[in-house]
Amino acid sequence: MKYMSAKEIREMWLDFFKSKNHKIEASSSLIPQNDPTLLWINAGVTPLKKYFDGTEKPASPRIVNVQKCIRTNDIDNVGKTARHQTFFEMLGNFSIGDYFKKEAIEWGYEILTDPKWFGFPAEKLYMTYYPDDVEARGLWLSVGVDPSHLIPVEGNFWEIGSGPCGPDTEIFFDRGESYDKRGVELIAEDLENERYIEIWNIVFSQFNSKPGLLREQYPELPNKNIDTGAGLERWACVIQETKTNFETDLFYPTIKHTEQLAHIKYEGQMAFKVIADHIKALTFAISDGAILSNEGRGYVLRRLLRRAVKYGRSLGLTEPFLHLLVDDVVSTMGVFYTNLHETKAIVKKIVLKEEQKFLETINEGEKHLHEAIEKEGKTISGQTAFKLYDTYGFPIELTVEIAEELYVSVDEQAFYEALEEQKERSRKARTKHGSMKTQEEAYLNFNELSVFVGYETLQTESKVIKVFDNGIVLDQTPFYATSGGQVADQGTINGLEVTDVTKLPNGQTLHQVEGDFVEGDEVLAIVDAYQRLKTIRNHSAAHLFHQAIKDTFGKHANQQGSQVSPKSWRFDFNHYETESDEKVLKIESIVKHYIKENPLDVIIRQMPLEEAKKIGAMALFGEKYGDVVRVVDMGWSKELCGGTHVNNTKEIIDFAITSYESIGSGIFRMEGVTGMDIVAQVNEYLEPLHLEIQTLKDKMSRLDPTKHLPKEPKIIGSYQDIIHLRQYIFELKEFIKNHEKELNKQKSQDVLKRLDDFITDETSKKQVIVTHDVDSKVLKQLLDALYDKIKAQTLFIANIQEDKVTYVCKSELNNANDLIKLAAQLTNGSGGGRPNLAQGGSQDITSLDDALSKIRERL
Repeated sequence: MKYMSAKEIREMWLDFFKSKNHKIEASSSLIPQNDPTLLWINAGVTPLKKYFDGTEKPASPRIVNVQKCIRTNDIDNVGKTARHQTFFEMLGNFSIGDYFKKEAIEWGYEILTDPKWFGFPAEKLYMTYYPDDVEARGLWLSVGVDPSHLIPVEGNFWEIGSGPCGPDTEIFFDRGESYDKRGVELIAEDLENERYIEIWNIVFSQFNSKPGLLREQYPELPNKNIDTGAGLERWACVIQETKTNFETDLFYPTIKHTEQLAHIKYEGQMAFKVIADHIKALTFAISDGAILSNEGRGYVLRRLLRRAVKYGRSLGLTEPFLHLLVDDVVSTMGVFYTNLHETKAIVKKIVLKEEQKFLETINEGEKHLHEAIEKEGKTISGQTAFKLYDTYGFPIELTVEIAEELYVSVDEQAFYEALEEQKERSRKARTKHGSMKTQEEAYLNFNELSVFVGYETLQTESKVIKVFDNGIVLDQTPFYATSGGQVADQGTINGLEVTDVTKLPNGQTLHQVEGDFVEGDEVLAIVDAYQRLKTIRNHSAAHLFHQAIKDTFGKHANQQGSQVSPKSWRFDFNHYETESDEKVLKIESIVKHYIKENPLDVIIRQMPLEEAKKIGAMALFGEKYGDVVRVVDMGWSKELCGGTHVNNTKEIIDFAITSYESIGSGIFRMEGVTGMDIVAQVNEYLEPLHLEIQTLKDKMSRLDPTKHLPKEPKIIGSYQDIIHLRQYIFELKEFIKNHEKELNKQKSQDVLKRLDDFITDETSKKQVIVTHDVDSKVLKQLLDALYDKIKAQTLFIANIQEDKVTYVCKSELNNANDLIKLAAQLTNGSGGGRPNLAQGGSQDITSLDDALSKIRERL
């Protein structure tokens, strides 16, 4: 067995299966595409589920990949064990309805043991199999595996929810007695050990799991599949003969750099491993467009970063350091994942910013911890510790560490009980989204050709070649099916409205249409030309927008979703902060420039994928493309796209951005319109602002109908309208607020000019005065003025407004607080203050007269 770098292991894996006619599938993004049920791509097969469940048909039924994954269910074990990681790479080979058990086992043995390939010593390999799967056992024997190296294990059956499932076989590598004196019972009894390392699992997906059926009753799948997963880190550990995965070339450069920063030698300490793993996961996830936040995917990343920072503190690293390790991850992994080089700068910026924020959080958490110690004494409760963790992001380990320094204990058991309760709530909130859909056999088996001709024509005379329960398929169709963010065409078939258009697994177009059809019917299919025109304007504008946003915000601003319809375009992208109005206007201006002042020809070409990449065509990260792709080339903007477009950007007519908002953690959305009557279109999106303006105008009209308001800005059909109206709303609010101040001032002056109207006895120094409808802002001034005028010792005012009363009292006898509390008590109200000045009130005036009598008696 020869030494190989991780790069060489990946390349050999791909080369072997390529020699067996497998198509190399590039790694998908860590962020699942079109699958909101998953936070992360967590297994090599996950991006391929659409092929296994029949949702889509792959370009080749044989696939090989190296898939990057994140799995965080065992995050607390990272660094404790030799092989737990949050980020890992899965080597896989897959067959979708093509070869099966025989080839999978024969090729598996070949790649493992043949000196031309990995050349593992056969005597070091052990295989498990499902006890009932005598076929798998026989196949291993047939390729030369010693019977003593074949171990039946009841747990060797892959099944997750309903859908495809089947027996599996696992391959283990024996690292020898120096790791454990015990033998194969470690495998048979599934005992934790460092001797036998599981390096590969081959799943024979041959049954369809159905609720209520015993396993032996599961029906066989119409298409049997092979699904395998081999952990690259484990292969590297075995091949490079390291003690754990962390000493391989996948992690060790990062660990060596951490040694230099901490001035501490690495001798297997958990802190080094946690840091090396977590910064790799962070680098890859942020590079793929994820942003740190307090929820979902972002929360996972924030937890990883904070855990790494916490372990850095244990090494004496109290200043931001993680961002410096991004360079090591990129230099180590960028040889295979080349996009890491493009995103390195932005990843470092985001990590540094988050590190700084967390160090501030630690300071804030320490303050709350000290407050808790003062309040709770010698034992911090589990609930307090959990609040520090959950609300302030303060790790329990730090709470314990600081508490111990102050000779205070922490109820850790109660903390973990609270943590487990939270996890249980989270588990209950999830459903089994990991299972694959039951295969739609009718769709899968339908292979008849249906041609989309909608690029060239919007009307065809076609023949119905298939009738399904929910739609029909034509031999040729002008209807564009929903895909790539473009909504389906509208129109009619034989005069009947087409309600939706979708794609079947084998690429045909399914038309949902009200009406009865039979196979062989000749039909007239007509796409609504006006709606298509509006859609293609928006689609071509979205391409211009995509390029403009990269030029303005940065190359990292990748598309995270889009929708183009006849009404509008919508574009979601990742970015790390909300940008200024000026930058949004700049993007709008750039797009308008290429529509109005410097229009571009739109040239659409078919070409090999590699050639498209060479000319700079943008591919959506995480999307899968065939060997031949369709390039929409506008010169300044080039993208891979299957949608419909204008011939020249001047046909877009006009362009405006109508909204800009954050829709999630680091994900932003802009929407807009194109075409004719841009002012009227933009005005529709301004309705909420218009309503707010009208509400303010109505308020001003009630205050003073004679007052002239500032002039409302004219709508011009641009994002500038939003800026203008927001500014106008601000001006209106300020105008009304200032006018209200003037009115209140006038009221105050009017009230204070007629003090004698309120005084019934100028000789009494202790008085109760009742007023009506005096503005609350004037009441205190009235109290002071009357108090001074009559040279009072105690003055109590009760001001009645509708069905409530407000009390104020001023006294040099220091009984103001007592009188206010008495009045409040007698009228079911509330109040209080200082002995010389107090106030209160009540919503109930039914007993006010009696209360005021009591106050007079007290005076």
